Amino acid sequence: MGQYRETPASSLSSLVTGAVLGAAGLAWWLFSEAERRQRSRKQRAMLYAPRMQDGSEAFENSKNSVLEDENNEQLEERVEQLNAAIADVRKQLEDLGARS
Repeated sequence: MGQYRETPASSLSSLVTGAVLGAAGLAWWLFSEAERRQRSRKQRAMLYAPRMQDGSEAFENSKNSVLEDENNEQLEERVEQLNAAIADVRKQLEDLGARS
């Protein structure tokens, strides 16, 4: 039996594939986390809806929803930053593979 030698091109492609799959998994997890938070916020709003007599709870919920919206926007910005960083790394790896 001959020895198996991994070529630099296959090693690079494995690395790029792993980075892409990792980015996709992270994006999926972040997206599902944002959806879960949105669902729980809607459920909490439905729980408090019948009790809103004087409107004070409505103001509390609107403050909370503004904070959660800001958190979701920060989360989306972070995902975009991570995706850009992954794209940069992928490009660098492809350039490195092209030089070899």
